Amino acid sequence: MPPLGWGHQTKAPINMGILDKLKGEFIDIVEWIDDGQNLMAYRFERHNNEIKNNAKLTVRESQMAVFVNEGQLADIFGPGMYTLNTQNLPILSTLKGWKYGFNSPFKAEVYFISTKQFTDLKWGTPNPVMLRDPEFGPIRIRAFGNYSIQVTDAGKFVTTIVGTDGAFSADKITEQLKTIATTRFCDAIAESKIPVLDMAANYNEVSDFCEGKIKPDFEEYGLLLTKFLVSNISLPENVEEALDKRSSMGIIGDMGKFMQYQSAQAMTDAANNPNGGGAAAGMGMGMGFGMAQQMMNSMQQPQQPAAGAATPPPLPNTVAFHVAVNGQQAGPYDLNTLAQMAAQGQLTRDTLVWRQGMAAWTAAGSVPELGNIFAATPPPIPPAV
Repeated sequence: MPPLGWGHQTKAPINMGILDKLKGEFIDIVEWIDDGQNLMAYRFERHNNEIKNNAKLTVRESQMAVFVNEGQLADIFGPGMYTLNTQNLPILSTLKGWKYGFNSPFKAEVYFISTKQFTDLKWGTPNPVMLRDPEFGPIRIRAFGNYSIQVTDAGKFVTTIVGTDGAFSADKITEQLKTIATTRFCDAIAESKIPVLDMAANYNEVSDFCEGKIKPDFEEYGLLLTKFLVSNISLPENVEEALDKRSSMGIIGDMGKFMQYQSAQAMTDAANNPNGGGAAAGMGMGMGFGMAQQMMNSMQQPQQPAAGAATPPPLPNTVAFHVAVNGQQAGPYDLNTLAQMAAQGQLTRDTLVWRQGMAAWTAAGSVPELGNIFAATPPPIPPAV
């Protein structure tokens, strides 16, 4: 016969093992503590255990609990603490066939849905998007920004998105949502008729317009698009360079004054460059004559007549020629300026000239209008013998 204490030493471990097993068969607390891992949905882990009758369900703020029976949506609970019975589970009771209540444990899938806002989700056009701009015509643009979402219909979200996923994070849906956002953005921009140059000054208006176009698509998944922002809209590099040149021309303003400034600058550079040679000096002198003539013409312009006074007809257009100097185009110069240039030796009969109406550059001595200029110019002095 074994010692008296032997049976007492083995009985306690056996009883404790049975109790632990019994405790593990039933679940009497159903809850989810969000661990902050950007989860949108979490399936309550039961490990083949059953939920006990009158178990406590705890749904915290910014959560919803969804009961699913054999793939069919059942009851949905908002924030609060509940005792699970036939009164709190009317749909599940019907699906289970509990006509007169239940006292035994039951099995059901429980999904906890996070209803907090998920912010700073990115969207963008992976490739340039072709649009028809009212000012530039067909043009390509890129755009990107961010958006925020929130689950508002937990049942629809579970059935259309989550499925049987045990832990559903926001990353698993952002690619699909980004595709929707990009597609609807392109449609909205085309419908808005906002010129590309005005979009940068109207990001808020563009964002609001696109948000209204995208919201219905998100609602199909039980999601609310709480914010849609356009952060940047850019053009191809060559188009941006053309716009920069166009802006520069707008800043220059009066092209006549700008050309006068350029001519004066060329004269200064030629004077400061002793190695420039006679051709450079001649070109600078020719530009100087042209600028002086333009300044004299501007000074000799008559004052504007008083209101009601008779206005004389405009003067006839003066013939002006462009001159080729050292392979560079200069001018246009009127006949008086050309005569001065011929007198200084800067314009010869072999110098190429062109004016509006001529088919090609022609030697100055072959142009009838310039015949008088060279007739009054003495021939060059012959070299000494």
